[in-house]
Amino acid sequence: MAELRLGRRRARIFAPLAFLFPTVVAPAAERLDPMQYPAGNTGYTLLAEQMEAHLRQGVLRFWFPRCVDREHGGFRPNFLDDGSPGTENDKTIVFQSRMTWVAAQVALRCPDLAEEFRPYAEHGVGFLAEKMWDKEFGGPFWQLDPTGHLRPGDPGDKHLYGVAFCIYAAAAARQAIGSERAMDLARSTFRWLDQHARDSDHGGYHETLARSGTPILSRPPNAKSEMGILGAPYGFKSMNAHIHLLEALTALHGVWPDPVVTARLNEVFEIVRDRIAVPPGALHLFFAPDWRPVPGLDSYGHDVETAYLLIEAHHALKREDGAKTLAIARSLVDNPLRHGWDHALGGFYDSGSPFGQNRSKDKIWWTQAEGLNALLLMHEHFGNETPKYYEAFLQQWAFIWNYQIDHTSGEWFQTVSPQGEPEHDRPKGSYWKAAYHNGRALLNVVETLRTMAEE
Repeated sequence: MAELRLGRRRARIFAPLAFLFPTVVAPAAERLDPMQYPAGNTGYTLLAEQMEAHLRQGVLRFWFPRCVDREHGGFRPNFLDDGSPGTENDKTIVFQSRMTWVAAQVALRCPDLAEEFRPYAEHGVGFLAEKMWDKEFGGPFWQLDPTGHLRPGDPGDKHLYGVAFCIYAAAAARQAIGSERAMDLARSTFRWLDQHARDSDHGGYHETLARSGTPILSRPPNAKSEMGILGAPYGFKSMNAHIHLLEALTALHGVWPDPVVTARLNEVFEIVRDRIAVPPGALHLFFAPDWRPVPGLDSYGHDVETAYLLIEAHHALKREDGAKTLAIARSLVDNPLRHGWDHALGGFYDSGSPFGQNRSKDKIWWTQAEGLNALLLMHEHFGNETPKYYEAFLQQWAFIWNYQIDHTSGEWFQTVSPQGEPEHDRPKGSYWKAAYHNGRALLNVVETLRTMAEE
């Protein structure tokens, strides 16, 4: 069994390439040939240079500084297919946290961009602490209007998924810019969540909370649907919220290894690895409060993302059961490669059964980003055993370059059809589409490729 590690955690800095590449890179007609990047120093270095150039000019320059809301605070989420500003600019905790996290990570990991991106991270923390935080009852609101105020009649509910991202962003800002305000926000948010949402009977956390912090365990009288925001009935638990709580607690543990934080991180880690993840390499989507799984489809993107998050958390906790964690993480990449992979064009499909039936074959931007990250992570661990992960990684990047990236207007198309056609009626930026998935994936793979090239 390979040693469990995260290559990107080794000392890496990004080369100062920000002004060496044009804002609009090669047109989509210039197809990328993955065969030009053989495994080894040369191939890894060339890939890292191309991916970093795209990260800086195709992703970061699409968002910053145009998304920064100087008037009302926070970040504007809505940009249309051609990159022009849209009008749906409510401030959600998820988007605000994700863009704060991105700004903090760029400031931390790209030294030549730190002077520009540190203020963006500080700007994001300020909005999270001043506007998104509920000064009466505590905890971050789920959604505010574009000016940063709770709409009349909005009950001000909160959700585990959003609270987790607030912790994630605040911890990243603390690490990147040394912000005491960010550290205070991270601590306060965790303590509020642990006090109000933790399920002391069954483990994990209740997901939907009233403004006061009281868990909402059945449909409220004023609810429009029986379903909560993540697609399960009120009172149920979800894979989606708990894997993102896992990444949030991992980040928090890195800047505040408090014994309670460590205990909760271990608890959520074991829930994700040992209850949510199941053979042959899939994730249950929803659960009754006592963690009995509810039948449903498998989300291939969440599978590969969770493979990475498990290894990251295991690394942070310095656990001794690395062989078990790595085997489960590998299964969460192998099974989507077996049943959710497009062997013709490359790329992961959206969802299907764990055995490949009833597949939704759309290619969603975030799934492709998480697949890119996970495939290289598997190659780093198992490349001496098999070339399949690197070959799939190259095909995945070729798919992204040839079909998912908009080489004219910037960023990635939200959805691409099975035939490789982008859906132009989808926005480039929205409450759910930030620079987080593709930004994080590109940051990670560039660092890992450079480290592997040196080795």
